[in-house]
Amino acid sequence: MGFYNDVVLPCLIDRAMRKEELVGYRRRVVGAARGRVLEVGIGSGLNLPFYDSSVTEIIGLEPSQPLLELASRRAGANRTVSFLPASAEAIPLDAGSVDTVVTTWTMCSIPDARAALAEMRRVLRPGGELLFVEHGRAPDRWVVHLQDWLTPAWRPLAGGCHLNRPIADLITAAGFKIDDLRTGYAPGPKPFTFLYEGSAKGT
Repeated sequence: MGFYNDVVLPCLIDRAMRKEELVGYRRRVVGAARGRVLEVGIGSGLNLPFYDSSVTEIIGLEPSQPLLELASRRAGANRTVSFLPASAEAIPLDAGSVDTVVTTWTMCSIPDARAALAEMRRVLRPGGELLFVEHGRAPDRWVVHLQDWLTPAWRPLAGGCHLNRPIADLITAAGFKIDDLRTGYAPGPKPFTFLYEGSAKGT
Protein backbone atom coordinates (compact mmCIF):
# COMPACT_ATOMS: atom_id res chain seq x y z
CA MET A 1 0.00 0.00 0.00
CA GLY A 2 3.05 2.32 0.11
CA PHE A 3 2.76 3.53 -3.49
CA TYR A 4 -1.02 3.81 -3.18
CA ASN A 5 -0.89 5.79 0.10
CA ASP A 6 2.05 7.99 -0.88
CA VAL A 7 1.30 8.72 -4.53
CA VAL A 8 -2.18 7.67 -5.63
CA LEU A 9 -4.28 8.49 -2.55
CA PRO A 10 -3.12 12.13 -2.10
CA CYS A 11 -4.06 12.85 -5.72
CA LEU A 12 -7.44 11.15 -5.32
CA ILE A 13 -8.17 13.09 -2.11
CA ASP A 14 -7.19 16.39 -3.71
CA ARG A 15 -9.39 15.73 -6.75
CA ALA A 16 -12.38 14.51 -4.72
CA MET A 17 -12.28 17.48 -2.35
CA ARG A 18 -12.19 20.03 -5.18
CA LYS A 19 -15.87 19.45 -5.97
CA GLU A 20 -17.78 22.63 -6.61
CA GLU A 21 -20.62 21.63 -4.27
CA LEU A 22 -18.24 21.79 -1.31
CA VAL A 23 -17.30 25.43 -1.88
CA GLY A 24 -20.27 26.86 0.01
CA TYR A 25 -19.41 24.82 3.10
CA ARG A 26 -15.77 25.95 2.93
CA ARG A 27 -16.77 29.58 2.50
CA ARG A 28 -19.05 29.55 5.57
CA VAL A 29 -16.82 27.54 7.90
CA VAL A 30 -13.38 28.85 6.96
CA GLY A 31 -14.68 32.39 6.47
CA ALA A 32 -15.70 32.50 10.16
CA ALA A 33 -12.13 31.89 11.40
CA ARG A 34 -10.38 34.67 13.35
CA GLY A 35 -6.92 35.41 14.73
CA ARG A 36 -4.33 32.65 14.99
CA VAL A 37 -5.83 29.59 13.31
CA LEU A 38 -4.92 25.93 13.54
CA GLU A 39 -6.34 23.96 10.62
CA VAL A 40 -6.34 20.28 11.57
CA GLY A 41 -5.93 18.12 8.49
CA ILE A 42 -5.12 20.91 6.06
CA GLY A 43 -4.69 18.29 3.34
CA SER A 44 -3.77 19.83 0.01
CA GLY A 45 -4.63 23.36 1.15
CA LEU A 46 -8.00 23.74 -0.53
CA ASN A 47 -9.30 25.96 2.31
CA LEU A 48 -6.52 28.54 1.99
CA PRO A 49 -8.36 30.87 -0.44
CA PHE A 50 -11.29 31.18 1.98
CA TYR A 51 -9.44 32.74 4.93
CA ASP A 52 -9.93 36.50 5.10
CA SER A 53 -8.03 39.44 6.58
CA SER A 54 -9.32 38.78 10.12
CA VAL A 55 -6.94 35.78 10.24
CA THR A 56 -3.43 36.74 11.34
CA GLU A 57 -1.76 33.32 11.08
CA ILE A 58 -2.65 29.90 9.68
CA ILE A 59 -0.96 26.76 11.02
CA GLY A 60 -1.73 23.77 8.84
CA LEU A 61 -1.38 20.43 10.63
CA GLU A 62 -1.18 17.38 8.38
CA PRO A 63 0.49 13.96 8.84
CA SER A 64 0.72 13.22 5.09
CA GLN A 65 3.90 14.61 3.54
CA PRO A 66 2.58 14.37 -0.07
CA LEU A 67 -0.51 16.40 0.91
CA LEU A 68 1.66 18.93 2.75
CA GLU A 69 3.71 19.41 -0.41
CA LEU A 70 0.53 20.14 -2.37
CA ALA A 71 -0.62 22.57 0.35
CA SER A 72 2.75 24.32 0.36
CA ARG A 73 2.52 24.89 -3.38
CA ARG A 74 -0.99 26.31 -2.96
CA ALA A 75 0.19 28.63 -0.18
CA GLY A 76 2.99 29.97 -2.37
CA ALA A 77 4.69 32.99 -0.81
CA ASN A 78 1.93 33.62 1.74
CA ARG A 79 3.89 34.37 4.91
CA THR A 80 0.90 33.93 7.20
CA VAL A 81 0.84 30.17 6.48
CA SER A 82 3.08 27.57 8.13
CA PHE A 83 2.83 23.80 8.27
CA LEU A 84 3.16 21.16 10.99
CA PRO A 85 3.83 17.58 9.81
CA ALA A 86 2.19 16.04 12.87
CA SER A 87 -0.70 13.97 14.16
CA ALA A 88 -3.87 15.54 15.56
CA GLU A 89 -3.67 13.20 18.56
CA ALA A 90 -0.52 15.02 19.76
CA ILE A 91 -0.56 18.61 18.52
CA PRO A 92 2.88 20.22 19.04
CA LEU A 93 1.52 23.59 20.21
CA ASP A 94 1.19 25.18 23.64
CA ALA A 95 -2.08 25.09 25.54
CA GLY A 96 -4.34 28.06 24.85
CA SER A 97 -2.19 29.23 21.95
CA VAL A 98 -4.71 29.49 19.08
CA ASP A 99 -7.90 31.49 18.61
CA THR A 100 -9.66 29.16 16.16
CA VAL A 101 -9.42 25.50 15.20
CA VAL A 102 -10.79 24.56 11.78
CA THR A 103 -11.59 21.02 10.64
CA THR A 104 -13.15 20.20 7.27
CA TRP A 105 -13.76 16.58 6.30
CA THR A 106 -10.96 15.54 8.69
CA MET A 107 -12.36 13.80 11.78
CA CYS A 108 -13.43 10.78 9.75
CA SER A 109 -9.83 9.75 9.08
CA ILE A 110 -8.05 10.53 12.37
CA PRO A 111 -7.29 7.16 14.03
CA ASP A 112 -8.29 8.37 17.54
CA ALA A 113 -10.81 11.15 17.05
CA ARG A 114 -11.47 11.47 20.80
CA ALA A 115 -7.80 12.11 21.57
CA ALA A 116 -7.58 14.56 18.68
CA LEU A 117 -10.58 16.57 19.89
CA ALA A 118 -9.11 16.69 23.40
CA GLU A 119 -5.94 18.13 21.87
CA MET A 120 -7.93 20.69 19.86
CA ARG A 121 -9.64 21.81 23.05
CA ARG A 122 -6.28 22.02 24.84
CA VAL A 123 -4.66 24.32 22.27
CA LEU A 124 -7.66 26.66 22.02
CA ARG A 125 -7.51 29.79 24.15
CA PRO A 126 -10.41 30.43 26.59
CA GLY A 127 -13.31 31.57 24.45
CA GLY A 128 -11.69 30.19 21.30
CA GLU A 129 -13.81 28.45 18.70
CA LEU A 130 -13.87 25.13 16.89
CA LEU A 131 -15.30 25.49 13.38
CA PHE A 132 -16.16 22.31 11.53
CA VAL A 133 -17.81 20.64 8.57
CA GLU A 134 -17.56 16.86 8.67
CA HIS A 135 -19.35 13.86 7.23
CA GLY A 136 -20.49 11.11 9.54
CA ARG A 137 -23.20 8.95 11.00
CA ALA A 138 -26.59 9.57 9.43
CA PRO A 139 -29.94 9.65 11.28
CA ASP A 140 -31.67 7.16 8.98
CA ARG A 141 -31.49 3.54 10.09
CA TRP A 142 -31.00 2.09 6.61
CA VAL A 143 -28.20 4.57 5.84
CA VAL A 144 -26.46 3.78 9.14
CA HIS A 145 -26.67 0.07 8.31
CA LEU A 146 -24.91 0.75 4.99
CA GLN A 147 -22.33 2.99 6.66
CA ASP A 148 -21.49 0.31 9.22
CA TRP A 149 -21.30 -2.35 6.50
CA LEU A 150 -19.17 -0.28 4.10
CA THR A 151 -16.71 1.26 6.57
CA PRO A 152 -14.37 -1.74 7.07
CA ALA A 153 -13.79 -2.02 3.30
CA TRP A 154 -13.83 1.73 2.65
CA ARG A 155 -11.36 2.71 5.39
CA PRO A 156 -8.13 1.27 3.86
CA LEU A 157 -9.03 2.63 0.42
CA ALA A 158 -9.78 6.15 1.66
CA GLY A 159 -6.93 6.97 4.01
CA GLY A 160 -8.61 5.65 7.15
CA CYS A 161 -11.98 7.33 6.52
CA HIS A 162 -14.85 6.15 8.74
CA LEU A 163 -18.31 6.74 7.30
CA ASN A 164 -20.14 6.18 10.58
CA ARG A 165 -18.66 8.44 13.25
CA PRO A 166 -21.23 10.41 15.32
CA ILE A 167 -19.48 13.76 14.91
CA ALA A 168 -21.64 15.91 17.20
CA ASP A 169 -21.46 13.33 19.99
CA LEU A 170 -17.67 13.14 19.70
CA ILE A 171 -17.36 16.93 19.90
CA THR A 172 -19.51 17.27 23.01
CA ALA A 173 -17.85 14.25 24.67
CA ALA A 174 -14.51 16.07 24.32
CA GLY A 175 -15.81 18.92 26.48
CA PHE A 176 -16.99 21.31 23.79
CA LYS A 177 -20.33 23.11 23.85
CA ILE A 178 -21.82 23.26 20.36
CA ASP A 179 -23.11 26.77 19.65
CA ASP A 180 -24.39 26.13 16.15
CA LEU A 181 -25.10 22.87 14.33
CA ARG A 182 -26.59 22.26 10.92
CA THR A 183 -26.98 18.75 9.55
CA GLY A 184 -28.22 17.23 6.32
CA TYR A 185 -27.31 15.32 3.22
CA ALA A 186 -25.11 16.88 0.57
CA PRO A 187 -25.55 15.75 -3.06
CA GLY A 188 -24.33 12.21 -3.65
CA PRO A 189 -24.75 8.71 -2.18
CA LYS A 190 -26.27 8.99 1.29
CA PRO A 191 -23.78 6.76 3.17
CA PHE A 192 -21.03 9.24 2.21
CA THR A 193 -22.77 12.58 2.40
CA PHE A 194 -24.46 13.22 5.75
CA LEU A 195 -22.79 16.42 6.95
CA TYR A 196 -22.37 18.15 10.31
CA GLU A 197 -21.56 21.86 10.02
CA GLY A 198 -21.18 24.28 12.90
CA SER A 199 -19.15 25.79 15.70
CA ALA A 200 -18.30 24.93 19.30
CA LYS A 201 -16.45 26.35 22.28
CA GLY A 202 -14.59 24.60 25.08
CA THR A 203 -16.51 24.38 28.36
